[in-house]
Amino acid sequence: MKLAVIGAGKWGSALFHAFKQNCECVISSRTKRDLPNFVDLKTALNCEYLVFTIPTQSVSEWLSENFIFKNQKILVASKGIETKSGKFLNEIYERFVPSENLCFLSGPTFAKEVEKKLPCALVVSSTNLELAKIYADFFPDYMKAYVSDDVVGAEICGAYKNVIAIAGGVCDGLGLGNNARASLISRGLVEMARFGKFFGAKDDTFMGLSGAGDLFLTASSVLSRNYRVGNGLARNESLDKILNELGEVAEGVATAFAICEISKQNGIYTPIANEVAKMLSGGDVYLSVKALLGRR
Repeated sequence: MKLAVIGAGKWGSALFHAFKQNCECVISSRTKRDLPNFVDLKTALNCEYLVFTIPTQSVSEWLSENFIFKNQKILVASKGIETKSGKFLNEIYERFVPSENLCFLSGPTFAKEVEKKLPCALVVSSTNLELAKIYADFFPDYMKAYVSDDVVGAEICGAYKNVIAIAGGVCDGLGLGNNARASLISRGLVEMARFGKFFGAKDDTFMGLSGAGDLFLTASSVLSRNYRVGNGLARNESLDKILNELGEVAEGVATAFAICEISKQNGIYTPIANEVAKMLSGGDVYLSVKALLGRR
């Protein structure tokens, strides 16, 4: 069975190298890359099994311009919430693909470590567990893949943890210590579970690899793009400067604003996301951290 990875950034390239250990795999993107088995986009989209790593804020436009459904099965490996619509990725993809043909990847994984073939565990979520198991079997032995039917929970975990990671980066950038970061991350887990519960996510998802696992990793490591955004904010750097130097998409930036708007509309208590949005808009990082960690 031929598998195609769509998107040749660091994450897409890492997944491509992992998948080709077990199956015939090609990779494609809008821009030609110097990678083995690179094919044009039309060829890639004709494969039966596809893995999409397209940035969340671009996916609606990309699918409208490039994708024609031919009963392909799709694993979505991006994370985030579309800012302009407030829609989760599953809602966006289901405009183009039936839900039974969709799976979503989550869990604690850095592209750099996946490329080095270091061990990890992750989750493939879908309403179609048979398809989820097929995708789980595509992964090599050093990547242990579990399956789940909690698509909404996995989506929210994957999006929300990037926002908390920005706060974690700020906390460390200000030199507030391990106690403060642990306090912030644990409250972040409670916050994203509260948000997820509103949308019907399962509690177990937030305590597993998709939730706690990915959150603890992303919110405490310089390998995390979103954590590095927080570090830059702590140094009073402008967001434009931080993102230019980063050279990659930090999904937590747009997601923070999306969460704030969704929580405002639905009356959900999301204090960390709210303060992160303030900091990203140029607010004082010291005041935001004080609001989060100080006594009321």
